[in-house]
Amino acid sequence: MDRDDRVETLGEAECLRLLSTVPVGRVVYTEHALPAVLPVAFEVAPDGRLLLAVRRGSTTARALDGTVVAFQADELDLVTRTGWSVLVHGRAEVVREPEQVRQALRSGLRPWVGDPDPLFIALVPELVSGRYLLPAGRTVQRS
Repeated sequence: MDRDDRVETLGEAECLRLLSTVPVGRVVYTEHALPAVLPVAFEVAPDGRLLLAVRRGSTTARALDGTVVAFQADELDLVTRTGWSVLVHGRAEVVREPEQVRQALRSGLRPWVGDPDPLFIALVPELVSGRYLLPAGRTVQRS
């Protein structure tokens, strides 16, 4: 980063609010003993869990269920080199409760790669961190 740039650490509530403003993030998990990263459509549920939409029967769906994963999303301006980035760690589980599945379907959440019968994975945040990247002299405008 340039010497006049500033990094501001975000609290958990602000991180979850920012996550709710973007539709796609990246899930990081282990596949065949190697790290794997995949863009996924997601939303922040009212209870603070992240709901990820994946293709049913995919390698990713099998790899995520019952494991600890990382999830990252951001919004960056390449010209001004400003923006934000949020990282979440937690346990991922397949959403099996029928009402929760119906609610995710009603919200329009679908896998990044289309699937008429998506599988939803709930990520329960255990560690949440984030930061704003701002030029020196500017302050964060929070709503």
